[in-house]
Amino acid sequence: MKTKILITGASGFIGTNLMEDLLSKDYEVINIDWKEPKLLERKNLWKNVDITKYEFLENAVLDFNPDYIVHLAARTDLDGKTLEDYDANITGVENMMKIVRKLPNLNKIIIASSKFVTRNGYQIKNQHDYCPHTKYGESKVETEIRVWGDEPHCDWCIIRPTSIWGPWFGVPYRNFFDIVMKRMYFHIGHIKCHKTYGYIGNAIYQIEQLLFNETPEEENKVFYIGDEPAYEINEWADEIAEELGFKVPTMPVWFVKTLAKFGDFLGLFGVHFPMQSFRYGNMTHDGTNDMSNTYKIAPDMPYSRLEGVKVTLKWRKEFESAK
Repeated sequence: MKTKILITGASGFIGTNLMEDLLSKDYEVINIDWKEPKLLERKNLWKNVDITKYEFLENAVLDFNPDYIVHLAARTDLDGKTLEDYDANITGVENMMKIVRKLPNLNKIIIASSKFVTRNGYQIKNQHDYCPHTKYGESKVETEIRVWGDEPHCDWCIIRPTSIWGPWFGVPYRNFFDIVMKRMYFHIGHIKCHKTYGYIGNAIYQIEQLLFNETPEEENKVFYIGDEPAYEINEWADEIAEELGFKVPTMPVWFVKTLAKFGDFLGLFGVHFPMQSFRYGNMTHDGTNDMSNTYKIAPDMPYSRLEGVKVTLKWRKEFESAK
């Protein structure tokens, strides 16, 4: 019999890519999600279930009786104003942890959190140290707290995807690509900025390595998903632009600071301007995550950044043509 893998949220960006890779390796996979799959040919493997509805989720999970679970389902945008807006990230996880108790033969479950459980630049002390700066981040802190408070009987771990990019990504994950492709991105003087991003092909490899290898140490249950080393953003923008046949311009620091102040002023009157102090700070300050825990289990990154750029641009061209 084939190994059975249940993915919640496999209609999303990471889930779509993970499901395709697992199916190509001849696993039996189903997708539990309230949204239709991005790939229509996968509708036969889709269970239309809202993870906040316990009875429906329980029936779907127990009926499939998986050997492994990857729990990706969540609300991931930054638009919510209250924790209640992110109920899928709280009640949905509570429900899954209860159901897992009824799966005595389950080998492992991976629960997806987010790098946003801390703000950029925050130096994390341990895996229970949080410093969220958005309601989405707060909701993912609640995700982790609920997992720790109701630990599964089987092997388990938490993953914190960084800024993952590649085919099938959407807003906000594709924002950087969109800005560069529209020639709206520019270098700020000679400032270097390093951030942890991750190409989806490498992210899928890391998730699968964590899924099929044991992570029994209680002090090492949290794993960031992303590429190592961190990207120097100007270099990455140059790679994308070069593939598209143009060069990224450079603006003087003083000029960009002036634009940011002007944008802040317009913001007081409800007028959105592309450059504000928040964005300036984001473009000029590092935001890296410690990948060492992940790379002990998944040491071999399958794709280079440039390979990922080429695949992603090809996908964008084909995707736009198919619309």
